[in-house]
Amino acid sequence: MTQTPQHFYRVSIKGLVLDETRTKFLVVQEDTELWELPGGGMEHGELPHDCLKREIREEMGLEVTSIADTPSFVLSFTKKIDVEFWLINILYETKLASLAFTPSDECIAIRFVTPEEALTLPAHDNVHKLAKLFKESREK
Repeated sequence: MTQTPQHFYRVSIKGLVLDETRTKFLVVQEDTELWELPGGGMEHGELPHDCLKREIREEMGLEVTSIADTPSFVLSFTKKIDVEFWLINILYETKLASLAFTPSDECIAIRFVTPEEALTLPAHDNVHKLAKLFKESREK
């Protein structure tokens, strides 16, 4: 079995797409039925904004119209597939030209959720982590 180096993190750039009230964020449902945040893994040498635009175009067929200059949240967590490894999600507030997505295996449905709703979804750990942090940030 391959051992992941202790210092290794898989970096993903995710879009924090808010509804008009700024109380809900967008999640996407994968063909596994799990909910996820829009965006994905950053390639070597790729800039974060370029990664986010590419991933949203590839996964959802949508055009990004703006991305914040600085991240809104940074999430760190573990995932186990064959071995356990660490992931970092860097979330930038993102605006889309429209929500008329093209279905793919990485996006069969989309919806805006409150943090409370997100916590009840069958979702990847990053969605639940964001829900808690998003809720806390709004209570301050």
